[in-house]
Amino acid sequence: MEESEEIEGLLGRAGRGDRAALDELFARHRERLLRMVRMRLDRRVQGRIDASDVIQESYVEAFERLPEYLRAPRIPFFLWLRFLAGQKVIQLHRHHLGAQRRDPRQEVHLHGGPLPEATSVALAQQLLGTYTGPSEAAARAELRLRLEEALNAMDPVDREILALRHFEQLTNIEAAKELGLDAAAASKRYVRALRRLKGVLEGIGGGFDL
Repeated sequence: MEESEEIEGLLGRAGRGDRAALDELFARHRERLLRMVRMRLDRRVQGRIDASDVIQESYVEAFERLPEYLRAPRIPFFLWLRFLAGQKVIQLHRHHLGAQRRDPRQEVHLHGGPLPEATSVALAQQLLGTYTGPSEAAARAELRLRLEEALNAMDPVDREILALRHFEQLTNIEAAKELGLDAAAASKRYVRALRRLKGVLEGIGGGFDL
């Protein structure tokens, strides 16, 4: 509650033209936005696009559109910034991948516009970052394939809530808003999805730090 009041105070100052307040708001949310962008950038463009540049472009747009947001703040400020950053990711996918761009059906429609889906490929990549088992390239490549296959068999909403809660570290209320669920339903869905993920990892073998 205290943090929420602080954010409201900063937003009020930013709305009156205080650029320092807006810079502080951006700084508070930067790490969580970076986690989202890094997870949802298609791996075919990750070597060409710097996540920090995506965030910076999102901030420029947020600065220009702040009066519009403040007139009718339908969602929390962080989720609005996250939405703008997600839109930048989709634009970059379309620009760089052209005809190879991801299927539009894999873009999750929230708040009147799509966001990139948390795919099994992206989740497998995140999980491999916590893996402490054999480091040989061949072993890790095989493990990646097994992870992707197992995750791909999960319900897409389960993958999405795992991405939101466990990897992007959104709160339960934030995740619920993103998925259009009430808080209790989102919490139950997350617990169930996390249990299934742990079952997947146990089937593959130890070495993962959740």
